Amino acid sequence: MMKLNYLFCLFLFFSFVSADSAFATVLAKINDKSITLEEFNKTYDENKKLFSFNAPSKKNMLDDLIKRELGVQEAKKLGLDRDPDIVNRMNTVLFHAFLEKKLGKKFEKIFVSTNDAKSYYQKSPDVRTSHIFVPLSANASKADQKVGFEKIKYIQDEHLKAGKLSFAEIAQKFSEGPSAAMGGDLDFQSRTQLDSKYYDTAVKLKKAGRVSKIIRTRFGYHIIRLAAIKPWHDVDQPRIKREVFEKKRQAIFESYMSRLRKKSNVSVNLSLIK
Repeated sequence: MMKLNYLFCLFLFFSFVSADSAFATVLAKINDKSITLEEFNKTYDENKKLFSFNAPSKKNMLDDLIKRELGVQEAKKLGLDRDPDIVNRMNTVLFHAFLEKKLGKKFEKIFVSTNDAKSYYQKSPDVRTSHIFVPLSANASKADQKVGFEKIKYIQDEHLKAGKLSFAEIAQKFSEGPSAAMGGDLDFQSRTQLDSKYYDTAVKLKKAGRVSKIIRTRFGYHIIRLAAIKPWHDVDQPRIKREVFEKKRQAIFESYMSRLRKKSNVSVNLSLIK
C-alpha cells in the first residue's frame, strides 16, 4: 500500500505542479521538461509522510522521477495521452483530486460519537434471518414471475400454514439457493449487506420467530423468518462508527454534487437502460 501511495504521489507531482518559474532553481532537465528544486523538495517532504521507516533517499526519488518523466514523454509520442481508456483513467484521478480539494477538509471534520453510532444502530441493527427463496432474474418475463410466485405461494399455503414442518425443514426441502442446505439461515447481516427491501422487511418483524408475507426483491421471491436482532453491546461498535462516518461523508458528497448538477446542463435518457 505504501508503494502504491508513493507512486501515486509521483504521478500527482507531474500532473499538478506549477509552471516553471523564471526564478526557480532547476534540479534536473529531461528533454524540455524541468524539475525545479522547490517542486522536488515539496514532493519529497510529502512522500516522507508515507513511510514510518526507510523512506527513499532524495537521490533515489529523483532517479524515480526522471525515469517516470522519460516514460511519460515516450507515452505521449505513442499518442497514449489521447487513448480513450487512458483519458478515462486520468479523469478518474482528476475527479478524486477535485473531491480532495473541494471536500477534503469537510470530510476531516466529521466526528462520530458513541451516541451517534448507538442511535444509528437502533434503527439499523444487525439481523439474523432465514428465508424460503425462489430466484428470479431482474428482467424476468411476466410468465416467469407468475410461475415463481405460484411456486412460493404453494410452499406458503401447503406447508408453512399447515405447521407440520418447521421453517428450517421447509426451507431445506423447498427453498433454492446456497442457504437452503442450512434451513435458509443467512446468519447475522448488516443493513449494508442485504437487499434494502429484504432488510426493511426483516426489521419490521421486530420479534424473533415472526415470519413475513411473500416479498419480491431484485433477486426473486422470499418468505423471511427473523431469528434474532443482535444487541448493541454484542455488535462490532467500531464498524458501526465507520458506517455512520460513511453516511455522513456520503451526505456531504451528495449535497455538493447536487448543487453542482443544478448549475450544469445534464440530460439523461433512462429508457435506454431499462
